[in-house]
Amino acid sequence: MRLDINESFDLEKFSELGPFKIPFQGIQEIYHLACPTSIKKFEEYKIQTLLSNSLGNYYILELAKKYRAKALFASSSVVYGKRDSSDLYESEDEIGVIDQLSERACYDEGKRFSETMFETYKQVHGIDTRIVRIFRTYGPRMPLFDGHLIPDFILNALDGKDLVLNGGKDFSTSLCYITDVIDGLVRIMDAKENTGAINLGSDVDLHIGTIAEQIIDMTSSSSKMVDGQNFAFLSELSLPHIEKVKELGWFPLIRLEDGLKRTIEYMKANKILLTSL
Repeated sequence: MRLDINESFDLEKFSELGPFKIPFQGIQEIYHLACPTSIKKFEEYKIQTLLSNSLGNYYILELAKKYRAKALFASSSVVYGKRDSSDLYESEDEIGVIDQLSERACYDEGKRFSETMFETYKQVHGIDTRIVRIFRTYGPRMPLFDGHLIPDFILNALDGKDLVLNGGKDFSTSLCYITDVIDGLVRIMDAKENTGAINLGSDVDLHIGTIAEQIIDMTSSSSKMVDGQNFAFLSELSLPHIEKVKELGWFPLIRLEDGLKRTIEYMKANKILLTSL
């Protein structure tokens, strides 16, 4: 179903969901990942971002309360605030510092408030909520021409165009392949005990200049690297301590070169379709 979670909805009223017998069988699990994450269009979607981190959460949590469903919230590493040069890693018990009046506060402070909402519904209504702080993720099917580094790098490399390094070549980040993140989300949802907020992502620090060079090499491209813009939604964030999620048997399995190879193969196979949308 394609729905706007910022508007009230009743799943029992959709005839196409009839075979699932929701009025009788209910809903057992909710994965709540809905929130705008556009880098280039961040300014355009500020109000929608603000609402999805408040009103949207309310509708999702009321749904969980109605059916007594587990509800997993996809939070973000932004709750820790900006990267601290003295300590790159953040554990779940760290309390980050965020400017609630900054130009990107609708997302950063919004994610913190979202965590509060899920925790409050747990305290008041006994809902089994799971909070997952996801760090930067990449893979096939990411939006194109939106400022997301990996897909734009690959597409430009395949076309022999310049690779635009938004944030500069020394911009640092971690990158976790999408299948590893999905595996982590399922493991956290399936965990018998709720252990509070939990980090999910790669703990390896990378420079985007190095990643761009690797993509140029893997695609045998003649592309060059050029400096780009400093977008508000694109900032250097901390790296995760992942000891907590490791206790669930999780560890990022896909190496960067393997994840890039899979993403390159996908974009090669779908390049005409992707660029004609």
